[in-house]
Amino acid sequence: MPRTNFEQLLEAGVHFGHLRRKWNPYMAPYIFMEKNGIHIIDLQKTIVKIDEAAAAMKQIAKSGRRVLFVATKKQAKDIVSELVSSVKMPYVTERWPGGMLTNFPTIRKAVKKMVSIDKMTKDTSWEKLSKREKLQISRQRAKLEKMLGSIADLTRLPAALFVIDVMKEKIAVREAQRLGIPVFGIVDTNSNPNGIDFVIPANDDASQSIQLITSVMVEAIREGLQERKMDKDKDDEDDDSEVEEEPRRSRRTRKSVVKQEVAPVEEEETEEEVSEEDIEEEADLDEEDLTSEDDVEEVEE
Repeated sequence: MPRTNFEQLLEAGVHFGHLRRKWNPYMAPYIFMEKNGIHIIDLQKTIVKIDEAAAAMKQIAKSGRRVLFVATKKQAKDIVSELVSSVKMPYVTERWPGGMLTNFPTIRKAVKKMVSIDKMTKDTSWEKLSKREKLQISRQRAKLEKMLGSIADLTRLPAALFVIDVMKEKIAVREAQRLGIPVFGIVDTNSNPNGIDFVIPANDDASQSIQLITSVMVEAIREGLQERKMDKDKDDEDDDSEVEEEPRRSRRTRKSVVKQEVAPVEEEETEEEVSEEDIEEEADLDEEDLTSEDDVEEVEE
């Protein structure tokens, strides 16, 4: 079942592309027609591409991995931050910090620095600082929060990148491509779809278009998280049932196990029969030992 329909996309203005003079020839397969000098996107292909991207998003979330959303456009910031925060996925709505993916350890150090500042403010040493020092540290903390606050929980590289405008976020796209991270992108008629793993041909300027497509992706992630939780609960129930059945099985098989273990033990512990001749030989040996020359000399002394 499609996640969107033609009417929803039409109402959101997803079909509006850029002017003809600004188009990218690589977007020709996704263009339906030209009207009043503006390219019109083929919404039937958009529906198919949205479904493919949503299915992939769902599998990523179900596997426990994370998707990083990138939207630094003014009309997309609030929409993305509000929708994505509901599923607890990381997002970047301010300026993309160069090297965030390719130089990820450095970014993690900045995040740890932000955390250390938070601990400092709760410590008694904070009160001993001067007003100027407190002001400088607070400004540094606010700057880090603005740039890295949404990715504070991102402890490793994301499994995928979702980009609102592939032209504006070209640095992020380039870093993801260099590291082999799949890229989901809303691609307009003026953009180059080459290198984008999941192309969603749509209007990347209208806020309604951005909200509709992003909400579909977020809903797919929510479904994947719910299925992951259900599978985890089911596995826990199976483990509990196995633990309950294990003592019963041991009681039933206890008799058979005892029989198997007793037989070889009895064979190993059976003593050999001792003949009278052996006893006499041992007695003679004892007498010889007692009547040795050394013993006789000791007795005479």
